[in-house]
Amino acid sequence: MRALFARSRLIVIAGYLAVIVLAPLVSPKGYWLSLLCQIGIATVFALSFNMLLGQTGLLSFGHAVYFGLGAFATIHLLRAMQAGSWRIPVTLLPLAGGLAGLLFGVALGYVTTRRAGTTFAMISLGIGEMVAASSLMFPAFFGGEAGVSSNRMTAPGWFGITYGSQLQMYYLIAAWAFLCILGMYALADTPLGRMANAVRDNPERAEFVGFDPQWVRYLMVVLAGFFAGVAGGLNALNYEIVTAETLSASTSGIVIMMAFVGGIGHFAGPIIGAALITVLQIAVAAVTEAWPFYFGILFTVLVLYAPGGIAGIFAEHKRLFDTGQLGPALRQYLLKLLPFSLCAAGVITLVEMAYALANTTERGSAPLHVFGVTLNAARPVGWAPPVIALVVGVLLLRLISRRLSAKSERVLTPLMERA
Repeated sequence: MRALFARSRLIVIAGYLAVIVLAPLVSPKGYWLSLLCQIGIATVFALSFNMLLGQTGLLSFGHAVYFGLGAFATIHLLRAMQAGSWRIPVTLLPLAGGLAGLLFGVALGYVTTRRAGTTFAMISLGIGEMVAASSLMFPAFFGGEAGVSSNRMTAPGWFGITYGSQLQMYYLIAAWAFLCILGMYALADTPLGRMANAVRDNPERAEFVGFDPQWVRYLMVVLAGFFAGVAGGLNALNYEIVTAETLSASTSGIVIMMAFVGGIGHFAGPIIGAALITVLQIAVAAVTEAWPFYFGILFTVLVLYAPGGIAGIFAEHKRLFDTGQLGPALRQYLLKLLPFSLCAAGVITLVEMAYALANTTERGSAPLHVFGVTLNAARPVGWAPPVIALVVGVLLLRLISRRLSAKSERVLTPLMERA
């Protein structure tokens, strides 16, 4: 715990707290505030998933189970409060979601953690699909296709706060998110967190020194279920409705993408990934219906060329800065900026033209407005500009890369000969 309160970490924590407190001042209502609420919920959800994958080495394809069941437990408790059966402050309702996630983690974790690796992933996928199917089989609890809804304003609040405004809801989400982040960060520095890392890296050696890897995995699944349930409770309060989608495989897939894009090897990685994917999911989806395709490209490129995620890219550039090599790297980026832009523009235009052609209802006409230019996807000549841009961009990238590689070889060869 002493490392948690080191000066540098206190500065980072204080800075993060200042950001979440002052962020609503940019726009205290509307779209921006709603986006911040979704980012806060996604941050807790992504960090809880990283407790499994990043810390313990458990790839779960059904982590949405704890998120969704925590949300359903919260919305049902809110309905009971609305009916007068219970009297609990709304401020504490996310804790009910966390407890529900913990209890289901206790029940389901015993089954899923009996094996690790691919077997754990497949078992988690099977349980996730089983629970998702149950959401339509038991409409009395899950509400069927319509889901379960309630009103958070009808329940009692502290100090006269009713959470009727989105600003009040944001600060509730921000407070719970901050507490959960601190809790998960502190947990990573406990003996359990250290043993989870040991089980991830070498379970045989962890067992040799006297620890049961299955028991460590089980405890981490239970605790990850708790934090995922808190995120689900916040989601239920924010939207005031919970549907079967919160339990679906797509929800589990989104949280996997958040963790991988942000960087599972760094604690801040899922925070970065949650913010980026949430913004892209809302902003890009509002512009084009091809947004899942772009998400797939982003995920694939990062996994192939930057497996450490965005946080890993930042860490690598910090190392370059410390060794005085950041300047040459930035110059290489500037040289590759133009051809990379051509490649990106070509790919985006081709994808949008394909979608426009598939969705057109007029024969011989599929107009598309992209980058200020109007193209007709129904005519072969309309495909020429993006194809040319893509080919030229690829050729320039290859040419620049070869020249930079040859230059680096000329510089390094004399140094190696002297050594």
